[in-house]
Amino acid sequence: MITFSDSTEVPAPIDRVWDVVADVDNEPQYYPGLNTIRNISRTGNVIEREVTVGFRNSKGRQIVVLRPKELVEVTMTEGPMKGTRIVTLSGDGSKTKIDIAWDIELVGIPLLFRGKVENQIMKGTKEALARIGRAAS
Repeated sequence: MITFSDSTEVPAPIDRVWDVVADVDNEPQYYPGLNTIRNISRTGNVIEREVTVGFRNSKGRQIVVLRPKELVEVTMTEGPMKGTRIVTLSGDGSKTKIDIAWDIELVGIPLLFRGKVENQIMKGTKEALARIGRAAS
């Protein structure tokens, strides 16, 4: 199991940051390695989708739950990663803290490459935080 988290604070109100992180159809522009998204169904704040990830364009399935102005929880149910990525927001009005926490298992990835994949996910998380921050500011 791989668990890690990272965070940043951006000079933007939580409403503006929420507009960026809740636009989950556009996540590929923020998360490196997330290539495409195809929504399968949407019921209220729950989305089931198929994604392609990584340089090998591996397919996966995810359930996304939106809790407005609080968090976006992505549960990876099929594919090269299984587990969760949770984006949590907290703020004081003029600035917002963005936390991204991962709790995943790499599936079907040879042991030899898992360290490299883990490092790419951590690096991609830092990039995502920076890109989300720029988009919201």
